[in-house]
Amino acid sequence: MSSAAPRATGHDHEAGDGSLWSVDDHLEDVLTTVRPLEPIELNLLDAQGCVLVDDVTVPVSLPPFDNSSMDGYAVRVADVQGASAEYPAVLEVVGDVAAGQSGLTRVGPGQAARIMTGAPLPPGAETVVPVEWTDGGLGEGPVSGMRARSLAPEGAEGQVHVYRQAEARAHVRTQGSDVQAGDLALVAGTVLGPPQIALLAAIGRGRVRVRPRPRVVVLSTGSELVQPGEELAHGQIYDSNSFALTAAARDAGAIAYRVGAVTDDAETLRSTIEDQLVRADLMVTTGGVSVGAYDVVKEALAHVADEDEPGGGVEFRKLAMQPGKPQGFGSVGPDHTPLLALPGNPVSSYVSFELFVRPAIRTLMGLPDVHRPTTAATLSADKALTSPKGRRQFLRGRYDEAAGAVTPVGGAGSHLVAALAQADALIVVPEDTESVEPGSGVRVILLG
Repeated sequence: MSSAAPRATGHDHEAGDGSLWSVDDHLEDVLTTVRPLEPIELNLLDAQGCVLVDDVTVPVSLPPFDNSSMDGYAVRVADVQGASAEYPAVLEVVGDVAAGQSGLTRVGPGQAARIMTGAPLPPGAETVVPVEWTDGGLGEGPVSGMRARSLAPEGAEGQVHVYRQAEARAHVRTQGSDVQAGDLALVAGTVLGPPQIALLAAIGRGRVRVRPRPRVVVLSTGSELVQPGEELAHGQIYDSNSFALTAAARDAGAIAYRVGAVTDDAETLRSTIEDQLVRADLMVTTGGVSVGAYDVVKEALAHVADEDEPGGGVEFRKLAMQPGKPQGFGSVGPDHTPLLALPGNPVSSYVSFELFVRPAIRTLMGLPDVHRPTTAATLSADKALTSPKGRRQFLRGRYDEAAGAVTPVGGAGSHLVAALAQADALIVVPEDTESVEPGSGVRVILLG
């Protein structure tokens, strides 16, 4: 476990009630310390959710050849000009054209080739007539589709009646109509989802260079915590924080691992953290960072000494915010793995995650924009919101995009998990504001 004196940041954190960090200074400290992970090359499916490192250009046009967008007949325009139900064009069928086929038969005057969706347009053909505009070669009026080749071996022979004319290039996907060779397919910084992976595969890229999804280990502390599904004894509560934060880390793009709650024992916590470092690009703890006698995270990490690993250590600080005043940040282990220590109250830990951990995860991924979107909204409430002077308050709310309004959900208590589950936004009350009247404008952080 690594340790060192707290890092000097150049910020003045003195406030009226003691040494306080501002929310912005704490976030800046986190984001200037955390660095994007080194790029690696991965197979396409392994790269899902990762961030592209380099621009990708198109080596081959899509589609790479003119092909049919319909099942039907490839013909010359002049041969179906004026075709109608009363006066159909009658053409000689010279063969089948299937997807993937090469060595195509030329379509000459008065001829047609039966063609399948995705098949290359044969030489001489200028357009495609959908099979529904023809008799399918059966001589019995319009058909609804082609019979399977095994059921109609004569389908590529004989004559076909065409009951409607077709314009040039109708139902033809032109070579390069999707993307042209040399075009920019994807720009660096793109998160690779299913459509992007589809495009990479379509242009022949089997591997791609990305920044890997960060591995985040979430660890909760507290002897009172019990795993969901077990029986509660008096004085015990279920461990919800580790589930919430692990889910939030995955939502942010990380590969997240949840560690069962660790009892209030400093040596056990240190040992658990050391065991988990092998699979962590970022450690997140919740609980044990305040001023109580059993705040084990501070006890375990604040005074760890290891002369062989200079530059590490975790600093515990108070922030001018509500909820989430107690916070810890630093690095642990031989690789100086970043660690964010969050408060234990459910709302405090979740708000802290959104403000500090999520941007850290997005920074590790190499994303250019690491923050949740924000917007201006009108406060919709029955009474004024109050906020302690000198603290930036984050209240849970529900945002109505159509009305441009936000409504508070639940009270200010940092234990109100049920209210948090109903919220999709955080209402931000600045440090210099002690009251916000209904109808006033507020800044809102959108959570979903």
